[in-house]
Amino acid sequence: MAVTDPIADMLTRIRNANTAKHDTVDVPSSKMKLAIAQILLDEGYIRKYDLIDEGSYKTIRITLKYGADKNEKIISGLQRISKPGLRVYANKEDLPKVLGGLGIAIISTNQGVITDKKARELKVGGEVLCFIW
Repeated sequence: MAVTDPIADMLTRIRNANTAKHDTVDVPSSKMKLAIAQILLDEGYIRKYDLIDEGSYKTIRITLKYGADKNEKIISGLQRISKPGLRVYANKEDLPKVLGGLGIAIISTNQGVITDKKARELKVGGEVLCFIW
């Protein structure tokens, strides 16, 4: 079965694995998903990610991060904003703040896939992909 929204599929897999307290989660690879995984790593939401080559296709293995005990989740929420049926764009003046700056918004711009903070620095807008807090 074909996935109509691969980014939402990735976020759902991460959310489900996080809720079930799994150590790792596997996601089919794409350039956009790799960019999102890199942002999650840079912002400290995941421990690491690896690109695994399994013959004809590649997989991203994301190692989730938890607090001192496994009951404390680092990622408390993920929300897909722009969907295939309803694209959401924001110009440089209207970039969203997630929980007053406690979370991050991932934005696809002409400078690449970046966080809302970086987009404000570069003074660019784009498609608001998701919120993570």
